[in-house]
Amino acid sequence: MAHAPVPTLVLGGARSGKSSWAEAQLAGARDVDYVATSEVRDDDPEWAHRVALHRDRRPGSWRTVETIDLASVLDRDDAAPVLIDCAAVWLDRVLMAAGAWDDSPGWRERVEREVSRVADALRRTTREVIIVSNEVGSGVVPATPSGRLYRDELGRLNARLAEASREVWLCTAGIARRIK
Repeated sequence: MAHAPVPTLVLGGARSGKSSWAEAQLAGARDVDYVATSEVRDDDPEWAHRVALHRDRRPGSWRTVETIDLASVLDRDDAAPVLIDCAAVWLDRVLMAAGAWDDSPGWRERVEREVSRVADALRRTTREVIIVSNEVGSGVVPATPSGRLYRDELGRLNARLAEASREVWLCTAGIARRIK
């Protein structure tokens, strides 16, 4: 008998091992949709290097899907597991597109609409899903208004994803502990 998919959220700080741990959970799967939410810009070679390290770790049979339309991936009728890396970078791109950094009228509603689309898709998906995100609530209060806005919005996003997930894991120093 087939088991129901278990949406899983993996949280952790910078260099906590969360991405490596999430990838290891799907190591036995031949086909995986690896959803890369970042974009590589020519003016950021350090970021390009980080992305290359992630690519080099993945098996050649895994499909890379570069998108921020996470709901469409989760709604696909496909048996392949999905690994989304990462929700924090996805949120930055959504905030940018919504005009949050310029305090454009209606940006909060646009962000809420996108977050709801993803949370709803996570609840209804028939695919095994692992979402990686940065845990930001345990750190210092950012010194800038934009830093505080991002930290607060990411905290809200993580709470929504945790609510829609059946499992939540926290990675610290390369060690993952189940917290839900």
